[in-house]
Amino acid sequence: MTDSSELYEITGELGNIPEGLDLVVALTGFTDAGGAVAQVGEYILDNLSNRVIAEFDTDALLDYRARRPVIYFDQDHLSDYQPPVLRLYLVQDELNQPFLFLNGFEPDFRWEAFTSSVIDLIGRLKIKTTTSVHAIPMPVPHTRPIRVTVSGNRVELIDALSVWKPHTQVPANAMHLVEFRLQEVAHPVAGFALLVPHYLADTEFPLAALASLESISAATGLIFPTDKLREEGRVFLTKIDEQVGTNGDLEKLVGTLEERHDAYMQGTPLKSPLTDEDGELPSADEIAEELEKFLAIRRAGDDESGPSLGL
Repeated sequence: MTDSSELYEITGELGNIPEGLDLVVALTGFTDAGGAVAQVGEYILDNLSNRVIAEFDTDALLDYRARRPVIYFDQDHLSDYQPPVLRLYLVQDELNQPFLFLNGFEPDFRWEAFTSSVIDLIGRLKIKTTTSVHAIPMPVPHTRPIRVTVSGNRVELIDALSVWKPHTQVPANAMHLVEFRLQEVAHPVAGFALLVPHYLADTEFPLAALASLESISAATGLIFPTDKLREEGRVFLTKIDEQVGTNGDLEKLVGTLEERHDAYMQGTPLKSPLTDEDGELPSADEIAEELEKFLAIRRAGDDESGPSLGL
């Protein structure tokens, strides 16, 4: 067994960090529907006072060939190489409440060693709670609030916020393993999975980031400046509604998703917010068929007309 601290390096003083802080985790990796996690990381680090206190070993944890870093080709030479980073920050929220923020790439390798390293830091810093967020695409409508599925051992959050509690196997991410191990030692931990409309999964959806921050606030009491995200979300939805309103097939699809969602949320016997009136989950082929309807308005990329509905 290797030393659990070998994967990270302390870059700042730990002695002046208060005990009992909350740890918030946002790692980009396997899936990030609506760009929720990437936006959260950027938003927190751009808008709140922060400093790095620990950095993980990129060479040991990242598969460079799977997620190639970008380097700038400047006419006849290479410049501006910026490798991916995974760092632990000390941050202050809008009310100057301190918390710890683990942000960057999800490790490709050495998950058990990474998990041990995170647990080691939790012990060294006497962290009070751990909260992570990630986002997955689901056949839900953009016209309804983004819902969440909550895992972990914080029953009060699960009871209050988790709208879907399936019995199913899911592809794991690195934080799933961290959460699993933290449950074994009874450390308070919560994982929020945002259910993002599948047809917006490849866009940068501001309301997905907003829902992530609201979930973190619910778990920690931290306060974030979200006015800008709310306004961006309103503009985004207006443009999406304009696109949907020009296509009858799209309107029908969104209407069907709304009916399924509302029936579930109203307490009908449906087992999932994703099922139809017969309680059947749409098959992969059915979802693919629905998504094909969006190809008529899919754009090659963002342009002046705003966001497009994507696969």
